[in-house]
Amino acid sequence: MTATLLVIHILLAIALIAVILVQRTTSDGGGLMGGSGGSNMGGMLSVRGTANLLTRVTGVLATAFIATSIVLTIFAGSHNRVRSITDQIKPAPVEQKAPEQPATGTTDKPAQSTPNTSTPAVPVSQ
Repeated sequence: MTATLLVIHILLAIALIAVILVQRTTSDGGGLMGGSGGSNMGGMLSVRGTANLLTRVTGVLATAFIATSIVLTIFAGSHNRVRSITDQIKPAPVEQKAPEQPATGTTDKPAQSTPNTSTPAVPVSQ
C-alpha cells in the first residue's frame, strides 16, 4: 500500500510541476508555452478561461499532494512503535549443564570431574 501511495505521490508532484510551468506569469513573456499564442490551449478557451482552469487544477493537485504527504508520514511513523528500551531487552538464556558421567573408554586414567563454579543467571525483573 505504501509503494502504491508513493507512486501516486510522485505522479502528483510531476503533474503539479507541469501545470505550474504551463501557467502564464504576470509579465508578458508567459509561461512555458511562450506568450499569449500558446497559452489558450489551442484556441479552445479564452485567456481568462485558461487561467481559471489552470488555477483550479493547480489547487486540486496541491491538495492531493499535501494529503498524500500526510498519509505517507503517518505510514512511516506507524512502524516505529517502540515505547521503551526495556521492551527491546531479551532475557539472557539460562544454560543448564548435564550431569557428568564417568568416562568409559580405553584410557587407564579415571575420569576427572570439575566442580560447577558458574554462578546462576539472575532473572531480569520486569
